[in-house]
Amino acid sequence: MKKSLIVEISEGLGNQLFMYSNAFALAKNNKIDLLIDNTSGYFRKKNKLRGQQYFLDHFNIKQDIAPAHLKSDTFFKYFKKKLDLKLDNFRSKKNYLFEDNNPVKNSKKISSLMDFKKINLHNNIFLKGNFENENYFHSYRDDLIKLFTVKSQYIKNNSTLIDMLLNTNSISIHIRQNRFSDQNIKKDNHDNIFKSKKFVDDSMEYIERSIKFFNSKIEDPTFFIWSNDFTDVNSLFNRYKKNNLHFVEGNDAINDFNLFKYAKHFIVGPSTFHWWGAWLNNSPNKICLIPKNINPSNNDNFWPQNWLKI
Repeated sequence: MKKSLIVEISEGLGNQLFMYSNAFALAKNNKIDLLIDNTSGYFRKKNKLRGQQYFLDHFNIKQDIAPAHLKSDTFFKYFKKKLDLKLDNFRSKKNYLFEDNNPVKNSKKISSLMDFKKINLHNNIFLKGNFENENYFHSYRDDLIKLFTVKSQYIKNNSTLIDMLLNTNSISIHIRQNRFSDQNIKKDNHDNIFKSKKFVDDSMEYIERSIKFFNSKIEDPTFFIWSNDFTDVNSLFNRYKKNNLHFVEGNDAINDFNLFKYAKHFIVGPSTFHWWGAWLNNSPNKICLIPKNINPSNNDNFWPQNWLKI
């Protein structure tokens, strides 16, 4: 019986791309079929707090969707799977692959690649985890660039903006707002609101260092600014009015993502969404800056080593 790898997709767009990329590489390396579980990660209300939904069908990815009996997208199947997970501990051939992690101060920390070769696997393998490290899939970058191209029916006419990105020394900036407060049921949670504000403040300090860098290295740079929420974003950039600034508003996440490929350089925001925009971009002589003091992932190797810390 031929083996199948079933990858459970969840969370936002950037995380979905990490999950799929690792599964794609793992399936290719082991010459097994890849099936996508597009519903188990979203059937509970708490998994859709930020309007999260399955986005991979917007890309040129072959939609080999897992059949219903291989999903856990109802509470009955979810609890049945949890029981099966406990039983998996006693099996010589494993049905489930979860990303290795170590608990550190009540959080999960990942510092090394998972060694899939050491695990004896069953015919249907269920894979879950973010795998936010390019070393899982870097050898398939050319394939992923093609697969992660947005289908034409989802692309808006942004020709004027594309011309600006292509015909200037364009630098992409992404501001992630409400990082902690938009994913909590208690919207008035003051601790999460404070953490979100500090995250933006730290991001802006990094952006200031990066703007100074590009002003000193590149002739007449033009900064293009994206955000998941433009509330007060203009005021964050008041001190930079002497620079060429362009705020990219009015697009959905898919069209914002599609536009990243036309930028020439990146002040990579601490988010998986912008990480992917920078990683897939094929601009020659591309410079990608990353923050030396911010890692939004629980993976110690989230940032590619050839990106410049500042």
